[in-house]
Amino acid sequence: MRHLAVKTAIAALLAGSTGTAALASSMAALAPHRAVYDLELKDASDRSGIKQLTGRMVYEFNGSVCDGFTTTFRYVTKIDNGEAQRLTDQQTTTFESGDGKNFEFLIKNFVDKTMDKETRGKAHVTDKGLEVEVTKPVEAKHELDKSFFPTTHLVDLLTRAESGEKFYETKIFDGTEDADRTLTTTVIVGDRNKAASEGEDKDAAASLNKADYFPVSISYFDPESETGEEMPVYQIGFKLYQNGITRDLQMDYGDFKLSGKLVDLKLYDRPDCSQ
Repeated sequence: MRHLAVKTAIAALLAGSTGTAALASSMAALAPHRAVYDLELKDASDRSGIKQLTGRMVYEFNGSVCDGFTTTFRYVTKIDNGEAQRLTDQQTTTFESGDGKNFEFLIKNFVDKTMDKETRGKAHVTDKGLEVEVTKPVEAKHELDKSFFPTTHLVDLLTRAESGEKFYETKIFDGTEDADRTLTTTVIVGDRNKAASEGEDKDAAASLNKADYFPVSISYFDPESETGEEMPVYQIGFKLYQNGITRDLQMDYGDFKLSGKLVDLKLYDRPDCSQ
């Protein structure tokens, strides 16, 4: 009964863009996993000041619709400007309830192994939008526009892709920066592609090589920035599989671009929500 109630709540939250059966299918298909990506600098403008950049990204996703979803994310880069090197390390831990209505976040940013910033808080969906309560770096409360949290944003994307939708716009809240704003996302979904068994990451992605995928591009806009919604804060492209796993990352931050190659993938058992 709990499983059915949660699915119904999510269907209500996303009503208007997806059907209940399709939404439930996308949610149930999410695969608990740990994915590791090696980052490589593809291009950098003179304005970026970046001469070389290497890095690694580790993403771990666990949970279920009945118990909620947890993610841990670590993004480490070593940046060389030609005169000195800088090590950045972002560590993120989140929990999102299975009904998509509650979200907790902890984000720690380190520069050269020294804590630079910590953001901690929680948010929940209301009739009017989102209520956000921040406890670090300073206590604050924010009333924001109605938005998806990260997992429901992904589920919505998967469901729209399966239904053949190619272009749409929505909002996301993930607690980044000062947790005081939502970002507008513009999503472009390509045609379903047959299994991709080639590429530099074919060994790490062996469990995906027989599965179809959608090429996806997402642009993130910050209405609060100086450029408003004219220029994206960043863009990311990737191959998206029906189980929520991604590969062949392409990240565009304006002044520089990175690629992310899947180098390790471990799948975990799915929790049983029928009990």
